[in-house]
Amino acid sequence: MKTFCGRANPTTGSMEWFEEDEDYDYHQEIARSRYADMLHDKDRNVKYYQGIRAAVSRVKERGEKAIVLDIGTGTGLLSMMAASAGADFCYAVEVFKPMANAAVKIVEKNGFSDKIKVINKHSTEVTVGPDGDMQCRANILVTELFDTELIGEGALPTYEHAHKHLVQEGCEAVPHRATVYVQLVESKRMWSWNKLFPVRIEAEDGEKIIVSPSEMENCPGVPSVCDIQLNQMPSGDFTILSDVVTMFSVDFSKPVRSASTYYRVQLAPIKSGKAQIVLSWWDIDMDPSGKINCTMAPYWVKPTSALQWRDHWMQCVYFLPNEEPVFQGENMYLTAYRDEYSVWYKLQKAREENKADVHVESPVCRCQAHLLWNRPRFGELNDQNRTCQYIKSLTKVLKTDSVCLCISDGSLLPVLAHYLGAKQVFTLENSAVSCSVMGKFLKANHLEDKIKILEARPELLTSSHLEDKKISVLLGEPFFTTSLLPWHNLYFWYARTAVTRHLASDVTVLPQSASLHVMIVEFQDLWRIRSPCGTCEGFDVQTMDDMIKNSLNFRESKEAEPHPLWEYPCKSLSDPQEVLIFDFRRTVPQHCLSAEGSLNLLRKGKSHGAVLWMEYHLTADISISTGLMQISNDKGNCEWNPHCKQAVYFFSSVIESETLTDLPSAVTYAINFNTKTGEITMDFKLL
Repeated sequence: MKTFCGRANPTTGSMEWFEEDEDYDYHQEIARSRYADMLHDKDRNVKYYQGIRAAVSRVKERGEKAIVLDIGTGTGLLSMMAASAGADFCYAVEVFKPMANAAVKIVEKNGFSDKIKVINKHSTEVTVGPDGDMQCRANILVTELFDTELIGEGALPTYEHAHKHLVQEGCEAVPHRATVYVQLVESKRMWSWNKLFPVRIEAEDGEKIIVSPSEMENCPGVPSVCDIQLNQMPSGDFTILSDVVTMFSVDFSKPVRSASTYYRVQLAPIKSGKAQIVLSWWDIDMDPSGKINCTMAPYWVKPTSALQWRDHWMQCVYFLPNEEPVFQGENMYLTAYRDEYSVWYKLQKAREENKADVHVESPVCRCQAHLLWNRPRFGELNDQNRTCQYIKSLTKVLKTDSVCLCISDGSLLPVLAHYLGAKQVFTLENSAVSCSVMGKFLKANHLEDKIKILEARPELLTSSHLEDKKISVLLGEPFFTTSLLPWHNLYFWYARTAVTRHLASDVTVLPQSASLHVMIVEFQDLWRIRSPCGTCEGFDVQTMDDMIKNSLNFRESKEAEPHPLWEYPCKSLSDPQEVLIFDFRRTVPQHCLSAEGSLNLLRKGKSHGAVLWMEYHLTADISISTGLMQISNDKGNCEWNPHCKQAVYFFSSVIESETLTDLPSAVTYAINFNTKTGEITMDFKLL
């Protein structure tokens, strides 16, 4: 069996499909999985254990045998909890084969093979009866099928099926119920992830404003949930407009319906403002009385309780279809609509409530911009300070006879160049979607005849595309939608190389160069996602640790992985260091670029890993960083560019050691940029 895997190719700027051994897919799934994070979630594990003990006791008190069904068992942890709490038998269902194999080993190693049967099937395929997977229906249903949105992993249809076919009527369920909470807020920062704000430009002939097409203004965006670490959102970045309200709850001990439905609540705003965002999270009660509760509430809601850090469950940001003015004390109705897998919201004035349309379709992007730009990209385009840097540098390089070619996906640079006085502007778009979005933008700003959109690969660009003109200014942000890691935007360099014959001999390239930077950090919490667990609530789960480690080592070179570090606090242990320079004024060289050196550790702390990012040097004295913005204090706390993901290379030796007797004094690095593949390999050693 071969499997096809998509990977961004930085030399072509496109997703390419590679044939891999079937193992590769498994290893990726396991290596990048959230299993370690869940096993480290002490709060979750303790509460599940308490809930399971209580459920087994309640069944035993009724004089019944405790038969447990555990759907999505993963490591087998919850089944082992049930067995050690006195359950008579457990059926542990796991659809992912390598995981089911690991569960069998873990159950055996912990001595529960006689009490737990691992079933490698989807729960909807499980059979009950003398010859079935289960001898009889279970009277305790234990699951952990939740994501940040609660229902995104298919919890509702799974529960619906289990109640019909796999568990007894009136069964115990752990968790017993889930409750979804919402709060209405105004937030320019979060709203900037979904709508494009007008861009102001001071040009020689007065102020110009770039506006969005009206269909983009009125577009509800994409239905996928925006899940973030809301605990990292400073209170100054949003204004609370309502109290926290209970939106809906699901009782898992009774039959569950997954069919589409809606829930409506009345809200009295506690402050006047513009309702833009619904913030949402959930909690689960592990027992009917609600004494054993596990909550995702953010810091301002439960300021007293110590917050449990976790990355597998966060909080949700929902964008209302339009900004709604609300007034303190004037009642509004908030409606949550859901299908089997997702939730979306609508806000209405109380008097409009009767004509509310019950069948509201899930939001679909019709303007295409939300398909071209993800939410961080919207934030980046709305960052006025960033735009000012491009305006400043364009003002320096543009002349009245400049002929510009822009290479980036759906960028506003062509419009900036036109307004700042370029004679002619071409923009090379990589896809039909970016062509369409740019076309709508130009039309909305009456620039259709001023800027020419070219849908062509750089290597297929002809003189007739460019009306036989030579390009005097080549522009890029650079930004490409296929980029996953910071250096993938170096596709700009490959594109620049491909269009060389169309460039004037004295061409100005903006940015003129880029550089790769690295810094050693200690993470507050992010290290946990790659940290072995050993034992979890007294159960030996080392088999899982070995499995993750084996999958991380499956590729000879360990790889850096992308993370938005504004959500994951860390402190710098070394100064940032520039390690490679990419000169866009020249074509991509044939030979590899490499750098070796060392980073001195200036602060005490655990060297969890290296962070890498790119800086683009627009002109000799104007630069844009996609990573570190500043080190904000003596403790080394870092501020990161909130619109970009940075690359993180974890040092497994540090994350895995219990105690570090002698702290390393430096870290050496060897970094290699392969110009043939556009990929960067790296190796670090702690001294």
